[in-house]
Amino acid sequence: MRILTTLVLALATCLTSWSQRYVGGDISLLPEYEKAGAVYKTEDGTKIAELLPWLHEEGMNAMRVRLFVNPADHKAKYPSKYDPNACQDLEYITPLCKRIVDNGFKLMLDFHYSDTWADPAKQWTPESWRGLTDEQLYQKIYDYTKETLKTLKEAGVTPAFIQPGNEISYGMLWGTEDAPSSSLKKAFMGSDANWTRFGKLLNQAISACREECPDAKIVLHTERVAQPNVLTNFYDQMKKLNVDYDIIGLSYYPYFHGDMNVLDKALSTLQSRYPEKNIMIVETGYSYKWEVPGTTHDFSGKWAYSEEGQNAFAKDLVATLEKYDRVNGLFWWWMEYNANGTNLGGWYNAPLFSSLDGRATPALKTICSYGEESKVEGILSEIPEDSVWFDLSGNRVTDMTAPGIRVSRKGKVMIK
Repeated sequence: MRILTTLVLALATCLTSWSQRYVGGDISLLPEYEKAGAVYKTEDGTKIAELLPWLHEEGMNAMRVRLFVNPADHKAKYPSKYDPNACQDLEYITPLCKRIVDNGFKLMLDFHYSDTWADPAKQWTPESWRGLTDEQLYQKIYDYTKETLKTLKEAGVTPAFIQPGNEISYGMLWGTEDAPSSSLKKAFMGSDANWTRFGKLLNQAISACREECPDAKIVLHTERVAQPNVLTNFYDQMKKLNVDYDIIGLSYYPYFHGDMNVLDKALSTLQSRYPEKNIMIVETGYSYKWEVPGTTHDFSGKWAYSEEGQNAFAKDLVATLEKYDRVNGLFWWWMEYNANGTNLGGWYNAPLFSSLDGRATPALKTICSYGEESKVEGILSEIPEDSVWFDLSGNRVTDMTAPGIRVSRKGKVMIK
């Protein structure tokens, strides 16, 4: 095998179509921390004047923001269940989203289609949509999505990625929180019930997205990484229902889902079964201090509950994602949590800033490394054994003896 020492300049332009990766985090509560006087610092303790520009300089290029229909309605109806962290209505997020795009980030907009947290156990219909028939809901979700995107565009904000629903493994808009459980319209594996309804809701929401933001990529967000059969059933159903989307979005929390082998198996299954789709980890995290409440898998022996342990998890995560050419996004959830210097209550143990002193944890730099674009500064003199290689069409190459141009994040080679 011989490696040539010349290559046409056109190679550099070919790389950008497949090498772009998106890295950042859900940063939805940043205005509240800033209002409370939270102090953010670099890893070495230097105070950060403005967080968003600094994160961009560190290498992050995308941010995620959640949106609820009307959190005030949930507070009024269920005051004992209201969570002030779920406060992001359209008025709240508009200036935050503007700051995000103005600082050079791509925006991922996460529609919850609820007044409060939507997840696999909670997909409550907004109070203001109470009593609507399914036919009326199909129109409502279209109108709401369209008007929301119009409002953001008028403010100078166009999302690059849109999630029509949050962790929608079992459907969405089930019914109101006080409805009898037997009446909730959930979509489960092994049952035909409510899938057609679910598909219509998604297609209506996505139609509004395509009309208002035709260049935005649509992300369908699930979180059953520990159950690949449930994942494949979901995305098979999406194909059957002709749901128009671009990206498979996943949540992966090791303390809820399992170790890195669980994620590896899920990614392998999804990439093999849906090779035309990109995949993003749109939520992840790991503790830097004590276990996260509700932990069901304790990996403190492997990844200690410390800044070093959090960073070890981040390194293992990046290494796992690097194995898959269709994975192109990594978002750390609630990365901005930081009660340092404030009177904010509570404690979340898995952000990328320490509430003890406001410093960035070492994992932040590790996560940022995932977004580094491929280098094209010249021909490598030999082939690194630990690299993943692609042809110029972006297809992964395993036979490095076959003639042709091969590219990786470490450089490029021509084999003759």
